[in-house]
Amino acid sequence: MMPIAPPISQWQFPPPDTADENGLVGVGADLEPGTVLAAYRTGIFPMPFDNGPMVGWWSPDPRGVFPLDALRVSRSLRQSVGRYDITIDTSFDQVVTECANPERDGAWITSAIRSAYGELHRLGWAHSIETRDRATGELVGGLYGIHIRGLFAGESMFHHTRDASKVALVGLVNHLRSIGVILLDVQWLTPHLASLGAVEIPRSDYLSQLANALAIPVRPFIPEVSS
Repeated sequence: MMPIAPPISQWQFPPPDTADENGLVGVGADLEPGTVLAAYRTGIFPMPFDNGPMVGWWSPDPRGVFPLDALRVSRSLRQSVGRYDITIDTSFDQVVTECANPERDGAWITSAIRSAYGELHRLGWAHSIETRDRATGELVGGLYGIHIRGLFAGESMFHHTRDASKVALVGLVNHLRSIGVILLDVQWLTPHLASLGAVEIPRSDYLSQLANALAIPVRPFIPEVSS
């Protein structure tokens, strides 16, 4: 199914290279679908300040990305992949709720962010990868993000059992490669993501890769099922 185009945003973002030393481009605007999508297409993403109502718009330099051919799947992770099932877009709201758990270290997802990305999901732009216990079907891990043509911008992930978020990442990378996505954006590099193969690149390189990703046609994130 192709995503539904929302109304065009009333806001215009400054160029990403005007960001300050922390990567902050601007503050304010809104979280309407058209605004959020325009930000991603510009190389910018939203994140609140201290879980408050004020939204910052960010374009860090360097930028964290995950080369799709660089995923490090250890022997133990390969074994974990065999213990779980992967689903796509079957529990989007639950995945975001788990990622937003305020008891998690570094929790940043506010109710406004949850609402905004929930609407983007209903329009076909935001997607989740779910890791499920093979025996019970219980959701034990997952991640979500935004898909625009050849770009997937990962937002957050969670796990309740060993390697469950890593398995979701393996599922995501395999799926992105199968539909033709060429750029997996992880925004800021963390030690956890670096251990799996993510790297930092200069903002200018990211913007060049983003332009290429947005110029290519890819298959829908969720293929239509013929009846």
